[in-house]
Amino acid sequence: MNKTMEIGPNTVIYHLEASEFGWDIAPGKTVPAWGFNRQVPGPVLKAKKGDTLVVRVKNNLREPTIVHWHGIRLPALMDGTGDVQEPIKPGAEFEYRFVVPDAGTFWYHSHANETVQLERGMYGALIVEDAADPVFDRERVLVLDDMKLTADHNFTQPGWFLERWIESHMGREGNTMLLNGKEVPALDMPAGQIERWRFINASSARYVLLSLGGNPFRMIGTDGGLLETPRILTEFLLSPGERIDVAAGPFAEGETFSIESLPFLGSHDSKKNLETYATVQIGAAQPSRAFLPEKLNTIEVLAPKDAPATRNIEFSLGLSLSKGADFLVNGKRHGLDQPVKVGTLQVWEIKNSTLMHHPFHLHGFFFQVLELNGQAPEYLAWKDTFNIPPSGTLKIAWMPDNRPGMWMYHCHVLEHHATGMMAGFEVIDGSEPAGKVHLAHVGHCQ
Repeated sequence: MNKTMEIGPNTVIYHLEASEFGWDIAPGKTVPAWGFNRQVPGPVLKAKKGDTLVVRVKNNLREPTIVHWHGIRLPALMDGTGDVQEPIKPGAEFEYRFVVPDAGTFWYHSHANETVQLERGMYGALIVEDAADPVFDRERVLVLDDMKLTADHNFTQPGWFLERWIESHMGREGNTMLLNGKEVPALDMPAGQIERWRFINASSARYVLLSLGGNPFRMIGTDGGLLETPRILTEFLLSPGERIDVAAGPFAEGETFSIESLPFLGSHDSKKNLETYATVQIGAAQPSRAFLPEKLNTIEVLAPKDAPATRNIEFSLGLSLSKGADFLVNGKRHGLDQPVKVGTLQVWEIKNSTLMHHPFHLHGFFFQVLELNGQAPEYLAWKDTFNIPPSGTLKIAWMPDNRPGMWMYHCHVLEHHATGMMAGFEVIDGSEPAGKVHLAHVGHCQ
């Protein structure tokens, strides 16, 4: 196994090996994990804005896999889905190669048999840095996850029909909370310092109403990078697949608190209680070099709030004789939507006609939220994942730049995606008719 990072001029090379192994989530508690480089989460991949990232993936699982680069604006053929890439067969290798054009907190995860492979640990963080980033005393990547385990630390397998229906309908929410692959780890932090905490919700279906023990924190970034100005919060709803960067601290010496998820009444699990992901102990004070400016970024508005929709999309539920229910996009399971043209502004209105939450995820492009249920957002941000509440309507704007090919959007509750709540679409350059994309690879399998 080679997990060495090689750095050349503006090129960063990583080696990832997908395999099965025993992973200790707590003392005396080992789970039969699947993951990258024998760890959960996989190694944190780092690059600088504008670098070329090369990731060579070796598949030593007993089934095919694909790696999706969640949030990265890359070529369609590198997106890591079955529409653009043949799955990496057991024993085979594939090389992903793309430029990382944006600074921010991203992640990579399997996009094959996701409800099994992500549940067992096939994910990791991808951090893209910029010389213009704010200065902190320390940065931490904090990946939140949950696993649904039996009493002997194996993954549960839904048996009879009703159990399977509940899990596919509600999403798989686990009974074991993990932060960076560990069950309630203890974190230490000096008093008087300010750290950048990059949160990633890698859960299959769990919504995290994030709290730092009720302490205020400054939200500085979301999916697509820095906000224009920091926002002071005490909680933030982090849907599956979503990210948030916060400035944590300064805290007082001797203070203790938990990184936790507050009860969320809108959760799929109406009985959800407060969940603890980690404890934080504040130690002796140390000098701080942190500098967080009031102006972080400039974001240009893509469209006004009342811009007319160019596309209407409906997330809905249908009956299924075999599964009880199908999750649908425009009345279809895993359907094909109409193409969009490079350089033509897209204003999409997505209606959630169900009585549950759905995190909408757009592959390969960032969007701006224009409205949620008719209300404009309080701040401007670049997003790739955004929650649509029950019976809610989300209106977004995004611009397809010159990266033609096949893309997709879907609900990031993995069981809903697997059961049908996904649609593909093609970005075309305007000079070629739609339907010309086929499985030709920039990378290569061996």
